[in-house]
Amino acid sequence: MNGGLLVAGTTSDAGKSVVTAGICRWLVRQGVKVAPFKAQNMSLNSFVTRDGAEIGRAQAMQAQACRVEPTAHMNPVLLKPGGERSSQVVLLGRPVGEMSARGYHGGRQERLLGTVLDSLAELRGTYDAVICEGAGSPAEINLRRTDIVNMGIARGAGLPVLVVGDIDRGGVFASFFGTVALLAPEDQALVAGFLVNKFRGDVSLLEPGLDMLHGLTGRRTYGVLPFRHGLGIDEEDGLRVSLRGTVRESVVAPPVGEDVLRVAVCAVPLMSNFTDVDALAAEPGVVVRFVDRPEELADADLVIVPGTRGTVRALEWLRERGLADAIARRVAERRPVLGVCGGFQLLGEHIEDEVESRAGHVDGLGLLPVRVRFDREKTLTRPVGEALGEHVEGYEIHHGVAEVTGGEPFISDDQGHSLDGCRVGQTWGTHWHGSLESDGFRRAFLREVAAAAGRRFVPAPDTSFAALREEQLDRLGDLIEHHADTDALWRLIESGAPQGLPFIPPGAPA
Repeated sequence: MNGGLLVAGTTSDAGKSVVTAGICRWLVRQGVKVAPFKAQNMSLNSFVTRDGAEIGRAQAMQAQACRVEPTAHMNPVLLKPGGERSSQVVLLGRPVGEMSARGYHGGRQERLLGTVLDSLAELRGTYDAVICEGAGSPAEINLRRTDIVNMGIARGAGLPVLVVGDIDRGGVFASFFGTVALLAPEDQALVAGFLVNKFRGDVSLLEPGLDMLHGLTGRRTYGVLPFRHGLGIDEEDGLRVSLRGTVRESVVAPPVGEDVLRVAVCAVPLMSNFTDVDALAAEPGVVVRFVDRPEELADADLVIVPGTRGTVRALEWLRERGLADAIARRVAERRPVLGVCGGFQLLGEHIEDEVESRAGHVDGLGLLPVRVRFDREKTLTRPVGEALGEHVEGYEIHHGVAEVTGGEPFISDDQGHSLDGCRVGQTWGTHWHGSLESDGFRRAFLREVAAAAGRRFVPAPDTSFAALREEQLDRLGDLIEHHADTDALWRLIESGAPQGLPFIPPGAPA
């Protein structure tokens, strides 16, 4: 096999990421050497590859579905929103500057088409198949001229296109038909057919509609995927906080100890890498919720201030909502608080920021002896260390450089020298994302939190976060294998879109 496929969607959140990961896992189980690809991703959830490149977490998870190491070529353009109208542009894993939406779509995006096609060609020269994910809808006719992630990449690389629709939202037949009918003839020729996602009920009741859709468009449906709980992978929405972003309860088990542990995550603006709490949500007896009011911290055993693309803005938000005072009271009462990345920075004494917010000197919450200065160079690393007597791994994505002036080191090397973070009493801070995915460290940390909170909570001795992720990816592969026409899908990936697909008027406006 030497093929490819673009998984597009009728809307955002139609299931493109999940379907792409499922196809990848199905193919790798057939012995195919496969890689994921998304030309352009808008996300505040990112990951660092082993060679220090920043890409979207969804593509890192899809690489895991392929059982390969992620690389920058799998997501050559990453946009990290800093507000409603501007984003940091990350090109081939490295930040190249801030740009307004108008400036990006006004010319910069179109010039990147060659770069993304080169990355795709690099992957196609290395792997048997490359499964590409689109963004939003391919029928966003206002953006088609500069498109590099949907039909722009499909036409540039000659990829067949499979359009995914979320039937749980309703209107899926109109969405399928309208998506095709709003594309130019050259684009329509690449749209091979459809995949229905999140169907509930008896498929036989859907079949007459699928037959009519085939008659109207000349395009077949490649499968009907049933609705399943617990199948999501890492969220990638750039400006919208998904309150479903906590691991989807792949396994539901009762607490091991007598008590549950309640974790409140402050839903700060421009929250980044909120997937950090997935590993906590996967623990039996740990209840994770996102909060935005001070009274919601009252019964929490642990409060987490997560990462953010706007540290100063998040600091102002915490103060405006009364959450800053509530967190300070918790610290005074020696009740557990954890700050991660931007959350760690704002727990410190002061911040010098001429890079992200350009606010200059800003007083922090003063809860940790830390001073932060924002550097123009972004730290992108995959460090390894020890904390609470356990091995811990993570990844760093930040402009803020922390000077720790007191307290205890949070994470150290094997000689006991500080690597990152700070701890004072029951207040912790670290720049390391993903540290709670290290099972031994997570259990040790939760034991400390439970003791400080006076809870008779016991971490499960056998929870493996990596194993839960693998189970989740296998379930996605099973979904494709059992509910898609895999023979037809195989031919599509290997041979491209069928010849002679009819044009559906009116087509894209001139």
